[in-house]
Amino acid sequence: MRHFRPAYIAPCGSGLARESGGSACMDVESTDVFASKPAPTLSSVWRLLVVGMLLLLSACASQPPLPAGHPTLPLPLQLHIEREQAGQRQDWLLVIQREGAGIRWSMMDPLGIPQARQQLIDGHWQADGLLPPNEEARELFAALLFALTPSAELLRNYPDAQQQAERRALPARWDVCYAQSLSFQLILPEGPHYRVSQLGESTP
Repeated sequence: MRHFRPAYIAPCGSGLARESGGSACMDVESTDVFASKPAPTLSSVWRLLVVGMLLLLSACASQPPLPAGHPTLPLPLQLHIEREQAGQRQDWLLVIQREGAGIRWSMMDPLGIPQARQQLIDGHWQADGLLPPNEEARELFAALLFALTPSAELLRNYPDAQQQAERRALPARWDVCYAQSLSFQLILPEGPHYRVSQLGESTP
């Protein structure tokens, strides 16, 4: 009966290992690497938790500001939104209405195709329907809530707001210039420029 000798595994750098493409060397090295990999320590777990918390806090900080209370809004409203950026213009129709304990925001294009739907309930935005998240629309809705807040209620709801004559601003966030109470321009420092008017009215 013939006996088979076990295959010889050449050490790294030997001629046999080089001729065989180095596969035997890689097998030995990879085994050593996995065997020597340290198990996660308590400090590394805490480090991951801290990083996760910081990411969560930064995400919360980026959320658009909301009023401290419930400003009096002339609802329901139908607004014509003109969005301008980099020489391009888009037109949207926005319907704002109360629904139960919250406010529903429904935006669509001129063909009636929904673009964004959100509900503001107890000071928190909630998705309404199956549309994907739309961060720009949520920023726009929050800015419109700021712009539509009555002057007498502004500082109570937005303590950092600045207001004078036909203009108000939330520093580093929104700038609103009014022609009328429901006809204004909304400017974001690094974002689009919006013209807002009540549906059926001409935009100045």
